[in-house]
Amino acid sequence: MLDLVTLRRDFHMHPEVGFTEFRTATKVVEILTSLGFDVIYGQDAMDGDSRRGLPSEAVLEKAYERALSDGANPTIVEKMRGGYTAVIGVKKGKSAGPTVAFRFDMDALPVLESKDGDHFPQANGFRSHYEGNMHACAHDGHTTIGLGLAEKLADGDFFGTVKLIFQPAEEGVRGAYSIVQKGIVDDVDYIFCHHLGVGVPLGEIHGGSHGFLATTKMLAHFHGVSSHAGASPEQGKNALLGAATALLNIHAIPRFSTGSTRINVGVLEGGTAANIIPAYAKMVVETRSVSEEVNAELEQRVRNIIAHSAAMHELEHEIEVVGGAIPINYDVDMAELALEEAKQVEGFHSFVNGAYNAMGSEDASFLIKRVQDRGGKGTYMSIGTDIPAPHHHPKFDIQEAILPRSVELLNRIARRLLT
Repeated sequence: MLDLVTLRRDFHMHPEVGFTEFRTATKVVEILTSLGFDVIYGQDAMDGDSRRGLPSEAVLEKAYERALSDGANPTIVEKMRGGYTAVIGVKKGKSAGPTVAFRFDMDALPVLESKDGDHFPQANGFRSHYEGNMHACAHDGHTTIGLGLAEKLADGDFFGTVKLIFQPAEEGVRGAYSIVQKGIVDDVDYIFCHHLGVGVPLGEIHGGSHGFLATTKMLAHFHGVSSHAGASPEQGKNALLGAATALLNIHAIPRFSTGSTRINVGVLEGGTAANIIPAYAKMVVETRSVSEEVNAELEQRVRNIIAHSAAMHELEHEIEVVGGAIPINYDVDMAELALEEAKQVEGFHSFVNGAYNAMGSEDASFLIKRVQDRGGKGTYMSIGTDIPAPHHHPKFDIQEAILPRSVELLNRIARRLLT
């Protein structure tokens, strides 16, 4: 029987950021296989051309080698090389029936974990072994819950099919889109996604959550010509100046009357020395809105500003989409079903059908929308756990008591729909 606490702490000690979850994903494959699941992973689980914000080859290879040194199965991890870290576990029941899917994100964050004595993982010996990376958003718990659910469903004593989707690169809203494009959820009738914490206390559950924003993350490159800043400045074409022009004008985009918006240039880099006209600059910018249509309009305005700012300074430019999400419109009856089952699980005592969780954006939205577009239903649940610090904070942690409760909840949901 899986020890959920031990498993979660192992994942916590080995946090891997988006598309580098080689050790984590390999362990997921091993456990699913041992439980009798059919396992799809590597390029069979993701559309390579649809991956967004993929790290450099050097970063991917370094993480790959680290996973091998930390015990990743060489045969399994070889199929994941290059950032193909999604894993899909499939279990068919004893006869035909619907297909129910559950999503679990696996990636960590580039956060330096606290070494303070009052930080629970530090005090109990399972602080991150990878300095600068940390499970600061409960994905170690999510992955553990997914494997606990797999163990519960391993008997196959149900009608239909279960799909367990272990997703890479949720942070930056990058990983789900490629799974959707591969067709993984095209046969799914019901899909349930969830998050631990998110301002919900232990014992409370929200059957459906909304307020997620549509978003587009863009990486813009500006290419100019270097020259001596004192002797021949007129011979240069200043890429950093073009990027700065774009930054100021992007933040001058007006608010919209048709929906709340957010916009931010989070990265601006360029130049090599004080006496050299910068030949290259890069910018990372995001748009967000409560409306998918408004976000698309914001994105187009940003693209126009970047193009015209580059043209003003005689620069070349290109823009990559490195992440994205759409709003979540959950099915109320699926939220109600989840709450009905939660009432049968010891430890849950507060039940909310739908709540506004201003969490930013979530790329589970693509999975849910695809299922709904093909006639299915889905919801996104918030499962409460008290947290000592906000998400993405160096002292973030979860209450491990929520792990078995969440497993039991998802098991009850699955068996309810597959009866």
